[in-house]
Amino acid sequence: MCVFGLFAGAVLIAEPAYAVASFKEVKQQFATSDAILFDRHGAVIDQLRVDLKERKLPWVNLEDISPALRNALIASEDKHFFQHSGIDWSAVSAAAWGNFWNTKTRGASTITMQLAGLLEDDLKRRSGGRSLSQKISQAYIAQRLEQGWRKDQILEAYLNLVPFRGELIGVHALSRVIFNKHPSGLDQVEAAIAVALIRAPNATALKVSERACRILKEQQRPEFCANLEGQTVLAFSHLSAKATPLSESNPSGSTVHLAPHFARKLLNTENRAVTSTIDGKLQAFAKDSLVRQLSALVDRNVEDGAIIVLDNASGDILAWVGSSGNLSDAAQVDGVSALRQAGSTLKPFLYELALEKRLITAASLLDDTPVNISTSGGLYVPQNYDKHFKGLISVRTALASSLNIPAVRILVGVSDDVFFQRLQNLGFQLRETGGYYGYSLALGSADVSLLNLSNAYRSLANAGRYSPPRFRLNDAVPKSLSVMDSGASYIVNDVLSDRAARSVTFGLENALSTRMWSAVKTGTSKDMRDNWCIGFSDRYTVGVWVGNASGAPMWDVSGVTGAAPVWQEIMHYLDTRDRLSQKLSKHVLPPNVVASKIHYRDGAEPGRTELFLKGTEQTEIFSAQSDQILPTIVYPKAGMVVALDPDIPFPRQRMRLNAVGVQAKTFLVLDGHVVPALITKRSNNISDLKYEWFPWPGRHALSLLNYQGELLDQVRFEVRGAVEKKGQP
Repeated sequence: MCVFGLFAGAVLIAEPAYAVASFKEVKQQFATSDAILFDRHGAVIDQLRVDLKERKLPWVNLEDISPALRNALIASEDKHFFQHSGIDWSAVSAAAWGNFWNTKTRGASTITMQLAGLLEDDLKRRSGGRSLSQKISQAYIAQRLEQGWRKDQILEAYLNLVPFRGELIGVHALSRVIFNKHPSGLDQVEAAIAVALIRAPNATALKVSERACRILKEQQRPEFCANLEGQTVLAFSHLSAKATPLSESNPSGSTVHLAPHFARKLLNTENRAVTSTIDGKLQAFAKDSLVRQLSALVDRNVEDGAIIVLDNASGDILAWVGSSGNLSDAAQVDGVSALRQAGSTLKPFLYELALEKRLITAASLLDDTPVNISTSGGLYVPQNYDKHFKGLISVRTALASSLNIPAVRILVGVSDDVFFQRLQNLGFQLRETGGYYGYSLALGSADVSLLNLSNAYRSLANAGRYSPPRFRLNDAVPKSLSVMDSGASYIVNDVLSDRAARSVTFGLENALSTRMWSAVKTGTSKDMRDNWCIGFSDRYTVGVWVGNASGAPMWDVSGVTGAAPVWQEIMHYLDTRDRLSQKLSKHVLPPNVVASKIHYRDGAEPGRTELFLKGTEQTEIFSAQSDQILPTIVYPKAGMVVALDPDIPFPRQRMRLNAVGVQAKTFLVLDGHVVPALITKRSNNISDLKYEWFPWPGRHALSLLNYQGELLDQVRFEVRGAVEKKGQP
């Protein structure tokens, strides 16, 4: 009894060495081992294990814990829980008396005292047990907890923080892993096994079942002891299973992995519960649509795909399908973020830029015939996808039908560096430079991600305004920045929605047609390694990529047959869900766009009503306009460095200066001197200029001037290397 008195006195005079947290603070600081991804409506759509040391699932309120478990806990650990104020003095007295006579007692630690040990790191039980000073501090904190907390809060916190077996912390993890159910569903036998594990978490199944049986007998239910060891062994066999987060929106506890790639992007130890912008139902539909389409293409060597859906106004990512799942040998690769060759999907941005600079109109005629373009790396000889040439064709038809050669001709006029910078402003984050890609940039030689590509199309949908996409629902909507001309964007969108204009390549019936207004573009990379379908309605932008993560080519799969059916199915799903076709307002022309009836004088295309930027409108179109977009120096290239060979006689070394698309009285001027260029006519008033120049070491400037002295184009280049040898002229 002397020991009892000393302990009681020490508790009464103990100094407040610990600051006791409130129940609210403890609950707020509780962190699960799984990070959970919610959709925009609060439903669980994915989970990610971020803490590999402990297994803790979301905090469970006391009313959601089985009464059988609460009763078993109190019966086993603290019979006078609702009567004492943190310390059960009768239990302390019994323990002291038992120690004096060296007899075994149940122990004096109350649930509140055990909770104190769980809340304070330096009071947690070690292998050697707690020292006397630690026990005194534990008892003191228990009294403080009883003064500041309600009994139900103490019980709730204890059940969420107490360790059970192995890595399992809290009743939620225990119930989910061992019994495969929510804590609210534990029966009396399961509750007895759970409480038995608190006292001996690493004991054998036999020891745990014996203790559970004693708990059941204390509750006057000895009949449940039959086959208790077998039930305990079965429960322990579930320890290898993965626990699943539960919430009000996921009460069954079934595993949810709707957006694993998106979850990896957002979830970590710092962000364990994120409400994303994803729409769970749309995500599930998009995922199923992709799997159905790829299953139908399995005999064409296609196994991977990706989908993204964006809200045009906010930039919210509504669906992010990173792979085809079980169909893929590389399901962990995120196809939305992966860099793949863009193919023809960059053409709309090139045409918009040329329209914006007033180098072309949608009615302008382009020359779709074979072309060889001199570059610093040699001749560039682009081909059309179908290996055929259409001759004179309008900008509208060339873009809608995705012809390659007209696009390259446009890039010659725009310049690869200017187009490259526009793509960067649209968020493409290209790794190289415009000069690195050269004219092939018009045909999508750059590697882009589905995310950046689709978001750039969203800028077209938003009248040329760019803003980054939004991942989290609680983040502010990003501010937008005007990157493209609103009128030029409108004209490009009208072209991409023109079913008749795209029929030259795709025909009238294909997966690009929708029952609501939509603008769409496909793309296929070299050797059919990637195909794309990106398009938008007034409200949504949908991007689809189909290919192989390995880079292996597909067999006879284009954007129309591979990605487009998925795109169309998702667009129709959104239309059915939101009744887009009934809500669409009539499109109103922007202030800087006018409509004009046009006639092709040489009959290149039928007459029609065409859209023009104000000030560029025409009524009669001549074929001569097709030869070039604007006067341009095509060789040498800006920044080119030419090396002379000292072993070749100097008079035999030549460098061709070449300009195209010039009209009468246009001159090439080298370093301030007009050169006597050879004129080659293309049509009645359009010509090319060529001059064979003896290159001379140094930095040079080549200019193209008209008869009024206006500068039409200019390049600077350098000649390095040999100087004339002794005895040579």
